[in-house]
Amino acid sequence: QAIEPLAWRACPEKGTCLLAQLSTMHRNNLHHQRCYVGVLAVVLRTNDNSPWTDEFDKIELSCLIESISTSNPRIEWKKITNEGPSYVYFEKKISGDLENRAVIREPATLLITNATRSDTAKYRCEVTAADDQKSFDEIVIDLVVRVKPVVPKCSVPKSVPFGKSAELSCVEEEGFPKSHYQWFKNREEIPDDPKTSLKFFNSSYTLNSETGTLKFVAVRKEDAGAYYCRAKNDAGYAECPPQQMEIYDIDVVGIVLGVLVVVVVLLCITAGICCAYKRGFFSSQKQTGNNYKVPAKGDGVDYVRTEDEGDFRHKSSFVI
Repeated sequence: QAIEPLAWRACPEKGTCLLAQLSTMHRNNLHHQRCYVGVLAVVLRTNDNSPWTDEFDKIELSCLIESISTSNPRIEWKKITNEGPSYVYFEKKISGDLENRAVIREPATLLITNATRSDTAKYRCEVTAADDQKSFDEIVIDLVVRVKPVVPKCSVPKSVPFGKSAELSCVEEEGFPKSHYQWFKNREEIPDDPKTSLKFFNSSYTLNSETGTLKFVAVRKEDAGAYYCRAKNDAGYAECPPQQMEIYDIDVVGIVLGVLVVVVVLLCITAGICCAYKRGFFSSQKQTGNNYKVPAKGDGVDYVRTEDEGDFRHKSSFVI
């Protein structure tokens, strides 16, 4: 019987399969399949190359050996950061940042039992098989440890004049990934666009969910209320306590009357000073010849006063 052309196909074991199909009359009840699997290289794979977990939870970094001939391969794990790689599993011991917080699951999977925010990094699983033709393989796993936000720091002005601008701020720096922010007024969420809500339709504000700032261009009486902020990411959220913001009217009449009173007081003070100058309360007294006192005579000295004020000369009887 004529034999049909031979066909090559991949086997499930990733070897090479030679399928020999016999004549057409035996095709339905006879198939001979012979697989030739030759393992000459170490091959690794992972179930998840971008795993994530919440802080303080456990996480598994899978490193599976698909094929290998060496009975006792060398397995190493390294943590890769900006400062360079560092060992976390070397010579069959957990070391470095993961010491006392990780174990190895045979053959090469790394299990972190208590993940922290500092564990966010790339990890490389390396397997060296000396007896294999391709004796080395590696896989890189990018781990993200999510951190829940802490209570944000909120700043809300206590009182704002009607028609003036106001700015509310919200900051939180512990969460990972970076937190996004929501603002609430009287326990109702403030939309990013006031035109999308009937309750906030007439408000004039801008809300930045990335920086946490809420800016009012001109506040209205309806903007008064209790405000608080929520910081949120994939790991959870946290809120600051509500803070009251009041809106008050500016008393224009009172301000004008106050200014007038100050002006009147200043005018009265100025008039009083001018009157005092005219009456001589601030003029200095000049010394004249009528009130000049002649110095007392010294022993053996006679003085003669001339017509010029303040000019004296000695008599001829003056003896030194």
